[in-house]
Amino acid sequence: MDFARETNFKESDFPIQKRNSNGNGISHSHSPYVRDDSPIDMDGLSWPSLGTKQRLNETEEQKEERINKLSEAVKTIIECIGEDPNRQGLLKTPDRYAKALLFFSKGYEESIEQIINDAIFEEDHDEMVIVKDIDVFSLCEHHLVPFTGKISIGYIPNRRVLGLSKLARIAEMFSRRLQVQERLTKQIAVALQEILKPQGVAVVMEATHLCMVMRGVQKPGSSTVTSVMLGVFREQAKTREEFLRLIRS
Repeated sequence: MDFARETNFKESDFPIQKRNSNGNGISHSHSPYVRDDSPIDMDGLSWPSLGTKQRLNETEEQKEERINKLSEAVKTIIECIGEDPNRQGLLKTPDRYAKALLFFSKGYEESIEQIINDAIFEEDHDEMVIVKDIDVFSLCEHHLVPFTGKISIGYIPNRRVLGLSKLARIAEMFSRRLQVQERLTKQIAVALQEILKPQGVAVVMEATHLCMVMRGVQKPGSSTVTSVMLGVFREQAKTREEFLRLIRS
């Protein structure tokens, strides 16, 4: 797929990223509120983090080395909390958790280009498109414990529509990273705005954070709601209200 052509991007929309001494791109994990460059780089990645390309391009041997390194770190954690990593129930836990953590963070290995995969279509449709109640699972970057919830995504096309399953896959990609809910919501909205150039995008997320349930204030049953409105959803109250009514119905 010629992603720049399909999305009407120009090469100038993809500024060359600065490099550190290891040749990796600089970290883009900070909030997109303060970013003035495109959320999609020349490789089709979206807000890649410091080691994203290294993880993407590593060999099978390097992947095994990464798992072993993670496994040893987990073993150290088990020892530090006063447990015995050599007892029967914990013998394979470091390796299991290392592999699980790589799955929990697999969004770093995915790109918008792969996800879209030619699923942008010219269509004479200018009414609201909504996919609601998308289940997502993420890891709080402050405590590395899960937060889970549902995301609803809506947009009003500008003669270009996206395959419906791609909305859920974009939400999945961004959620499978170390995140905060506010940034996750914003990244989904901004990426869709850049990909489709629609009249507007709306994203609402409601989630439960185990860092509030298992520790800290310890308040089971509490939930956090975040929203991002772009284009006509931000500018027109009636459009925004229609979206909010439809996702709650």
